[in-house]
Amino acid sequence: MKSPLTSDKRATLAQALQTRQKALERQMELHRQGQSRVDFARDALQQDGDDAPQRASDREVDQTLSDIDVQALAAVTDAQKRLQAADFGLCIDCQQAIPFERLQIEPEALRCVACQSQLERTL
Repeated sequence: MKSPLTSDKRATLAQALQTRQKALERQMELHRQGQSRVDFARDALQQDGDDAPQRASDREVDQTLSDIDVQALAAVTDAQKRLQAADFGLCIDCQQAIPFERLQIEPEALRCVACQSQLERTL
């Protein structure tokens, strides 16, 4: 089945995905404070003093948020690759068109609202 998305709508979604990608990359940089995962972990291990537990906890939260951002960035990158495919914008479960309004909010969406809701109920 072919997606009903026009070239203008695809361009709009491409821009939204690019904006989302840049925002996630900036967010990841903030969480890691410019450090690699290895440097980040080394700093946490080398902490001492009375506030070390608090700093370690803060770093753990930042690392978890960064991990979430990595997953979101992977979904955005995948959507960018799929954007020009004929079936982009079709639900992977029911093959119905995902409303453009939903794709504007979440351009990396793979499912329509009904199928996504069903999936979330089973998790």
